[in-house]
Formats: sequence, C-alpha cells, structure tokens
Amino acid sequence: MKFGCLAVLVLLAACSRQPPPTVKTDTGPVPVRAAQVVVRQLQRTVESVGTLFPYDEVIISAEIEGRVDQVSFDLGDSVRQGQILARISEEEQRYILLQNEAQLRQSLERLGLKNEKDRVTDINETPEVRRARADLLEAEQRYKRIRNLVDQKIGAQADLDQAAARFSAMQAALDSTSNQTRNLIQEVERFKALVELQRKKLRDTSVAAPFDASIKERQVTIGQYVRPNTPLFVLVKTNPVRLRLEVPERMAPWTAIGQTVELSVEAFQDRKFHGRVWRIAPTVEQTKRTFIVEALVDNPSGELKPGSYARARIMTQKVDQIKLVPARAVNYVLGSNKTYVIQDGAVEAREVKIGDRFDQQIEILEGVKEGESVATTQLNRLDTGVKVRIVTGAEKGSEPEKSSE
Repeated sequence: MKFGCLAVLVLLAACSRQPPPTVKTDTGPVPVRAAQVVVRQLQRTVESVGTLFPYDEVIISAEIEGRVDQVSFDLGDSVRQGQILARISEEEQRYILLQNEAQLRQSLERLGLKNEKDRVTDINETPEVRRARADLLEAEQRYKRIRNLVDQKIGAQADLDQAAARFSAMQAALDSTSNQTRNLIQEVERFKALVELQRKKLRDTSVAAPFDASIKERQVTIGQYVRPNTPLFVLVKTNPVRLRLEVPERMAPWTAIGQTVELSVEAFQDRKFHGRVWRIAPTVEQTKRTFIVEALVDNPSGELKPGSYARARIMTQKVDQIKLVPARAVNYVLGSNKTYVIQDGAVEAREVKIGDRFDQQIEILEGVKEGESVATTQLNRLDTGVKVRIVTGAEKGSEPEKSSE
C-alpha cells in the first residue's frame, strides 16, 4: 500500500513539471514581393545544348611501304600545310625509279626522241620506219630495172622473180615495222606512266600535312616498318570549330543560315563566344523530333576544344508580342508549373504553360493575363486562398525564403 501511494506521488510530481501547451496564433498575411504580368515585343531566340567538333579531322596514312626514318611532330603540335610530318626510307624507291627511267630512255632512242617530253608527230619519220621505207624503195627500183631488161629480152626471168620477191618482202617488212613502231610508241607512253608513278612513290616517302592543323594523335615511331594504309597521324583543324545543336522541330521556321549564335562553355563561364549558322539538316530525327543545326565559331587561339559541351543561343529574325513574368514567379509543383496571382489580398494558384526564357524572365503561354500581379517570393508558403501582404522597397541582399513548415 505504501509503495502504491509513493508511485502516485511521483507521477503527480512529473506532471507538474510538463510545460504548458502552446496555443497556435495567426501570424497574419504572408509578406511577399510581387511583379506584374507584362507584354513586350521581343526577338525570339533558340536555346540549345550542343557539342563542339573540329572543322576537319583526317587520318594521315602511309602510301608506300618502308622503314620510317624521321618523325617531326607529336601530340599537340601545330603544323602548316605542306610541312613534312614524317619520312619513309626512299632508297628502294629511288633504285626502281632509275630502272624505269633507263627503260624509258631506251625506248625514246628507238623512236629518235631526245627527251620524254618529245612526241612522235609522223610515224614515217621514225628511224626504223625510214629504214624500212628506204629498203622498200631500193627493192622497187631494182624490180623495175630488171623488168625492163626482161621486156627487152636481155634480162633473165630468174633475176626478175628474185627482184619481185624481194620487193614484196620489203613491203611486208615496212608494214611490220610500222606496226612495231606504233607498239613502241604505246610502250613509251607506258614507261612514262611507270616513271611518273614511281616519282610519286618517291615523293610519298615524305608525308606532308594536307592543311593547317594540330596533331591529335601520333601513331608512328622512328624505325617502324609501315605498309600502305598504315595510320601515322590524326590531324584536326580547330579554327574555326563546328558547333552542332539539336533544335526542336517547331523552331524550324525561325532558323536560317547566317544567323548569329552566342555560346558559352564550362571552361570559360564568364565569356561569350560568337559564331554563325552555316548548315541546317534537311530532315528531322523522328525519335527526338529535332533537327541538326551547325554553326561555325572562330577559334584563332585554340581556346575552344572539340568535344566540349556548349550552351548556345541562336538569334532569329522572328519578333513576337510575348507575355512575361519573372522566372522566380513560376513554381514547379507535382509535375506542373504554377504561378500565384494576387487579387484583393489573397492568392489564387494557377497552373500555367510556359514558353521560352529571356534572361531572368520567362514566357507564359497560358494561365495569366497582362497586368495581373504574381508573387515572386515565399512561393512554397502560398496556395489558393492564402492571405498575403505585398512588400515594396529595395530587397535586402539574397534573403532566404521561409519554408512552409
């Protein structure tokens, strides 16, 4: 019994130490700042995120086989058009060229030509044809003389038959020589082609840059034996660079070649770069409902790196009457965008359809009217029916908004 009384006394003492219950008081209207819905005539812009690409990129490969004797450039080096990137041993190619040139000179001499630039204008003026024609003429004259003697009964028929046979043989010899000469002319042309081809192979031992570029990758070392089509270098041209953007199909009528493009990259967040639209894809990507737009951006100092992401804005020629509110007046709640219209000291929450963004303002396509006031602060505490008080005057710094707890 004593223990029971003691427990009751302890319980009563504990209850007496609990704080008194708080009474929830009405704090009054929520202080908010407000802005009016305005309509302005503005130039439409197309905003997108894209990727930078080099203007040109090419893999430089070997065109002949041989051992690499010299490599002149490496990763990151800048090269000018025509500069020698690497050299392949030319010894074997030079020997083959000497052999081909000797064969060509031999054929030229048979045609009576002095150098490879000379051409046969009349086949009858070539040495072998001239000799065959001279033999034919001599055989013809001998045949005629013996035939006259035979006609006068003072020559032997056997001599006439022999002269006639020689005359026919010389005619056949002339035809054969003419054909051989024609073939020799064709052979000379073939040797000329072989010589020119071999001279090209000799030139190909020096691998030159096809345009002003930078070395993206070096894939060859001194002493390496390469074959035709072996990759040696990867070159990129980065001035200008290409900016490739995906633009929604609804913006196709606004976009045109020559429009100014303003872009920024993460590496230079405080700077703006400028370019111009120079290519527009003729088709729309069906899965994304977008089309490709390419812009050229000057990059003389190489600050813009191909492969980087860039945020871009295309300045179009389309001008519209646009309904605007401050971007901070729009609150994203449960899958929809809402603004809070202030009427007679109370809030009406409205779902709105937004359009493009213009710096610190955003376009409202549906949901509010021109001239209406919308709250720009304390949005998390607002809903339909909440009483508010509009605060005016200069805003103190970046004062954090109160939560709705």
